[in-house]
Amino acid sequence: MDIYLGLGSNVGDRRTNLVRAIEALEQRGVRVARLSPVVESPALLPDGALANWSRPFLNLIAQCGTDHDPESLLRESKRIEAELGRGEADKWAPRPIDIDILLWGREQISSGRLKVPHHEIERRNFVLTPLIALNPSLTIPGLGAKTVLEWSLELQHHIPLWMGIFNLTPDSFSDGGELADWARIEMQVEQAVAAGAQIVDLGAESTRPGAEPLSADREWSRLAPVLEQLVDKYADQRLRPLISVDTYHADVARSALALGADMINDVSGLTSPEMIELAAASDADFVAMHSVTLPADPARTLPAGCDPCGTVERWLGERIYIWDRAGVDLNRVIFDPGIGFGKDPLQSLKLLRDAGRFRRSGLRCLVGHSRKSFMKNFAADDNLALDLATAGASMNLVAQGVDILRVHNAPLHAAAYIGWAHLKQFG
Repeated sequence: MDIYLGLGSNVGDRRTNLVRAIEALEQRGVRVARLSPVVESPALLPDGALANWSRPFLNLIAQCGTDHDPESLLRESKRIEAELGRGEADKWAPRPIDIDILLWGREQISSGRLKVPHHEIERRNFVLTPLIALNPSLTIPGLGAKTVLEWSLELQHHIPLWMGIFNLTPDSFSDGGELADWARIEMQVEQAVAAGAQIVDLGAESTRPGAEPLSADREWSRLAPVLEQLVDKYADQRLRPLISVDTYHADVARSALALGADMINDVSGLTSPEMIELAAASDADFVAMHSVTLPADPARTLPAGCDPCGTVERWLGERIYIWDRAGVDLNRVIFDPGIGFGKDPLQSLKLLRDAGRFRRSGLRCLVGHSRKSFMKNFAADDNLALDLATAGASMNLVAQGVDILRVHNAPLHAAAYIGWAHLKQFG
């Protein structure tokens, strides 16, 4: 039976508090199978709350098993909260740790102290985002057939995950050659993760227009040393970032997963039989991006005058049928509409304006819009200006409910989002 526990902290060293709570649960017989990414959210406060209570939470969900019964686990959770410094103050006050039983298999429980599923679980973005990362098709007992992904469509905004781009290439269009040694890569990854990026995306082959395609062997020779060091760096950290590898070579993807990568970002759209076979055999996440050509060719785009959203959506529907028939777990597939890959500037803008619609497919949606060349039509041609234009677009995509935003300057985007979220009505 899968049990889902929600953990939150908004005072002190929040990440350390979460780790200590996880360890304490394990010491009391809770078997933690998976941890969601950590997301940040404003405190949920009633009218009249004290001003100093407005401190953002770090939140995660643990997918667990246990021999405890629900009441027994509730008692142990309250003991852990007390041991980690939570007092008997007002329930809305800042607290070092908050442990909630969200789901207990398919059971519905209502007692004086415990309600499962947790009250208003379907209305809390800080619950739904981590749940979606673990199991997008999960349904909530007593709330019908809607999945957690479908429930999130009804929220005023859905908390995104941030994927930081780290190109290990000499020829990428905006940052080629910037990450030439491990020390610089490590520093930039640490900055992104500290700022809130949950996913690190490593790419060893440029897909910019005119880029030279690499063989799988040459791509792996660039990628392997950095991936190995990154996996080793975070091997012992409970709240580590997910590691994604940007490749369309099935051999590279297979080697990356064997080395410890969590996700494959396939810019060829999960179309090759070898990559589909790998996805069907793996429990890793796979990003499938729509493209017309690789590398991108400005002369080859979707037909002029077509509805780009409808065209891409039809392609996605056909691919979902193929993936499902091939035995791919659709919970593990994330769709990327491929901004700039076979789309002219106006087609790319139309896709961005309606990117949230692709979540209706039942898949999570990722958008990679960072520093795209069409932004130079309304932003200066330098990375800072393009990052600021990208951040403005990102806030619109957040409002549309896009699940993962793939960006170059993750610290800037995460900070902009937190400011935006604190002014947005909660929920």
